[in-house]
Amino acid sequence: MPLHPLDNLRDKVRSLHERHERKRSVTLFGNPHASTAAQAGKAADGPSKHEPGPIARLVDAWWTRLIAAVYDGGLAVQEAEYGSGETARDYLWNTVGTGAWGMVFPVLTVVATQLAGIEQAGMFSMAFAAGTLLMFLSNFGVRTYQVSDIDEKCSFASYQAQRWLTSLLALAAGLLYCTVRGYDATMLMLSIGIYIYKIVDGLADVYEGRLQQADKLYLAGISQALRSVSVIIAFSVLLFITRSIALAGAAAGLVAVATLILVTIPLALLETEASRRMSPLEIGGLFRHCLPLFSALFMFNLIESVPKFAMEGMLPYDSQLYFNALFFPAQGILLAAGFLYKPQLLRLANIWSNPRRRRKFDLIVLAMIAVITLMTAGTLVFMGWLGIPIMSFMYGVDFEAYRGIAYLMIVAGGVSAAIDFLYAIITVLRRQSSATKPYAITFAFSLVVPTALIWLMDLTGAVAGYLASMVLLLALLSIEYHRIRQDLSEKNRSPFHA
Repeated sequence: MPLHPLDNLRDKVRSLHERHERKRSVTLFGNPHASTAAQAGKAADGPSKHEPGPIARLVDAWWTRLIAAVYDGGLAVQEAEYGSGETARDYLWNTVGTGAWGMVFPVLTVVATQLAGIEQAGMFSMAFAAGTLLMFLSNFGVRTYQVSDIDEKCSFASYQAQRWLTSLLALAAGLLYCTVRGYDATMLMLSIGIYIYKIVDGLADVYEGRLQQADKLYLAGISQALRSVSVIIAFSVLLFITRSIALAGAAAGLVAVATLILVTIPLALLETEASRRMSPLEIGGLFRHCLPLFSALFMFNLIESVPKFAMEGMLPYDSQLYFNALFFPAQGILLAAGFLYKPQLLRLANIWSNPRRRRKFDLIVLAMIAVITLMTAGTLVFMGWLGIPIMSFMYGVDFEAYRGIAYLMIVAGGVSAAIDFLYAIITVLRRQSSATKPYAITFAFSLVVPTALIWLMDLTGAVAGYLASMVLLLALLSIEYHRIRQDLSEKNRSPFHA
């Protein structure tokens, strides 16, 4: 009597599971000692001329686990296999994941310039700038709120539903932007591919946040690193083979979706406890509570991106490449400053909570501003000495003619780092809502002045307009910080207590 198809599936799953248990000398995230049973199983299989490598074994083990989980009743009901609470491992893999994520744009910009030319690299830069804004829309500033929800007052199912809503909204906004711009087929395919990749970045963040909630930040870092490296490889290989920036962008989007479905979502569901049902009230609460932080982050990135959007309508796409290539060293100042002060924010909050230590708090703020100034000066010296030749070699383009613009961009990067730090300090003082007005004024300024300067001075005007916007925002935030500081001193009380 022939077997039922379901019986066939069960036999295959059982066979895969048994083979996985025998060969489990390497797991997804570790190298435990091989068991006696595994060694016996290997001996029973007999000698193999083509022993699979570690990556093949890793993929086989993960695929077997996924199939077995589906067969056994679903991902969420499985037992976790990987430990939690290892700070060193969390720090290491989170750094790797964040570093890989941060390298995607500069690496692919270099690849696009070398393989497709300046104009198509500029098209990629424009698509990535718009995609980054869509990623912030997808995130909606929820990650910090989610990982600090220790008591899970809001269910993970509600976090997921809210993030899927914002991600669909981001995708709709991206399609609308492409329609308004009237992109041709090449730019349309490239943009949609990159938009999907960046929106997946935003969507995956809720699952990686769930892993962090479960004290398994290292798994979130591995997920982020895998997605980023996969996108770099897929984009580079397709561009090398086809020399089509549109196909390369589409490949980036497809690979990002694949890693989300095959790794990130299953990993979060397998390695964390099952969630209770979602609640419309909880979803609405997430939008309400996270709106202020999202508004500040989105507006800041929008201010940074306005010159790029203005250039798209007024200058050729190669200007996008030059602007973004010159921006990367400036962005390094922002990232380096963040590595210095962000781990100290909890300590700063504790210092501020003690009225007797307010003087020390003020000195730390001034010291960090001084450090950012020194970092900016050091970057200027390096750019004047080796930076320009290194950039010319990397991109295959002579940047010597843009030396003056490079210096302006680095100064803007230092100002941007100071803004980021000052906003964090205002947040420590629990007055982040006070920053809304400075951001709104600067956004209105950025819609007018950089556009006018681009019309007058082309690329130089774009950089000068960006610098002017950053200087205005820093000045307004400094005034606001001084006002907050004076107000709190007069009241002589901690902002943490009503």
